[in-house]
Amino acid sequence: MIYSCPLCSQNRVEIYCQDKVRCYFMCADCLMVFSDPGKYLSEEKEKALYDLHENNVDDLGYRHFLSRLLVPMTHRLAENAKGLDFGCGPGPALASMFTEAGYSMSLYDLFYQDDKSVLTSSYDFITATEVVEHLFHPGAVIGSLWNSLASGGYLGIMTKLVTSKEAFQQWHYKNDPTHVCFFSKQSFEWLAATLNAKLEFVGADVVIMQKC
Repeated sequence: MIYSCPLCSQNRVEIYCQDKVRCYFMCADCLMVFSDPGKYLSEEKEKALYDLHENNVDDLGYRHFLSRLLVPMTHRLAENAKGLDFGCGPGPALASMFTEAGYSMSLYDLFYQDDKSVLTSSYDFITATEVVEHLFHPGAVIGSLWNSLASGGYLGIMTKLVTSKEAFQQWHYKNDPTHVCFFSKQSFEWLAATLNAKLEFVGADVVIMQKC
């Protein structure tokens, strides 16, 4: 079966690699790698796995992990900036950290904070930490978030990046059954060009895009 790319919707897609569980495809246009949509989990099975996560706001190790996005974002934000933590999970630690730093935050999560009214507001910044790899339709979702950003606003994303086929085949990140879409630097470059965004890579797994 031929699939269209979940990021750019093009159908120039080829098999990238296969393991014992899933087949993975790569888009020739945006270099997104994605798993076989026929193997996507149901919402019930997906949530059951998320319920096992322990993302405690008071966990110093987790706060240090999230600071890799929080710190570069706060360096770019005005003091009164209004933000949305998209995919905040059951314990919205990053939003709490932004609140502690003096920012006004809204929350959204399909499974834990499914208040779609917050998606109709405008924000100075939006964060999505360890979220985009779970999205069945990342192009549509990121496009919608982009429309919710005010001019000059920032979208901050944290996700691990595809570097090579050899590394991907040995990559523990792909073994999580809830991880279905895998970005490379080229995927974000394609996305930034499409959105007319300023793009910055901060470290190995943080991406910040500014709405020009």
